Amino acid sequence: MSEKHHELRIDHVDVAAFTIPTDLPESDGTLEWHSTTLVTVDATCGETNGFGYTYADTATARLIKDLLVPLVRGRDPMDVTATWQAMRNAVRNLGGPGISAMAISAVDIALWDLKGKLLNVPLVLLLGRVRDALPIYGSGGFTSYTDLQLRRQMCGWANQGIPRVKMKVGRDPQRDLHRVGVTREAIGPSTELFVDANSAYDRKQALWYMEKFAEMDVTWMEQPLPPEDVDGMRLLRDRAPAKMEIADGEYGYDLPYFRRKLEANAVDVLMADATRCGGITGFLQVGALCEAFQIPLSSHCAPALHVHVGCAVRPLRHGEYFHDHVRIEQMLLDGGLKPRGGALFPDLTRPGMGLEFKCADAERYRRKI
Repeated sequence: MSEKHHELRIDHVDVAAFTIPTDLPESDGTLEWHSTTLVTVDATCGETNGFGYTYADTATARLIKDLLVPLVRGRDPMDVTATWQAMRNAVRNLGGPGISAMAISAVDIALWDLKGKLLNVPLVLLLGRVRDALPIYGSGGFTSYTDLQLRRQMCGWANQGIPRVKMKVGRDPQRDLHRVGVTREAIGPSTELFVDANSAYDRKQALWYMEKFAEMDVTWMEQPLPPEDVDGMRLLRDRAPAKMEIADGEYGYDLPYFRRKLEANAVDVLMADATRCGGITGFLQVGALCEAFQIPLSSHCAPALHVHVGCAVRPLRHGEYFHDHVRIEQMLLDGGLKPRGGALFPDLTRPGMGLEFKCADAERYRRKI
């Protein structure tokens, strides 16, 4: 066994980028978009392939290709954490957050998937399972939607048995109370309602809208202010109605960012995204930090990717079942999961993350890198 292990080396690392149009125009409180770019990584050891991805752009793919692929090729696939640290060291002069972190995330995810497949175990069992399934909330409700589109989407999730949904607010604050009212009426009183402002409000606006939203039984306010306004987030958390939680963290790329949020008592729930915060390795670190601060964690976007690690992180409360990413993952991934009872269950019959990329189906979306 030992001799066989020492023969293992990562033979190839391939990267690609695919831009997939949205099904409808989409916007949130501060941004509009018509497509999403998926950056994929395949790490191969012998006949075994590990698959990872991030939602980023072609610049991220190029960084992987130029800097990280030569670094990772030839390394021991069992030493994932050591490779993660080597990648972090390699981007020192480029800056760790942003593109660098997303590039490292995609490679790290592929390496964990490869390790699980080489050992022939599901990733959740390799990491250590603490729950059987990842509870989810339906997420979308874009500000570009008509009232009818908003109702259909939110009711669709509620009718699937998903007990909580999230919608976007903030682009046109004067319409926010109307739109939230439309959703609350559509989903009824038994489904939890979350809102996400994507940094569209200032402090006074956020305070006023939190009080009004609470009257419509909104229990979650996400990113009401710019992520860097930690003092403002602490103010909102102190002043928020008791039943409303303040959530933030989706733009966290490294551990110090998350630590600052927690040390400032700026959130009731911390969010993290494995496609941004350093992959599986980084997400596990954020989970440990949340456990130390006794603050719950929620995964951001990429639901298929977060199922296994989400079931292995003790402070995790739920994951985001985000419309764009659900659509892409169901289109292009074999092994993508559908909700059962408001949760996603990892497939324990498949090793690694249990996902295979549908290369032929994705080819028409390929971008040059």
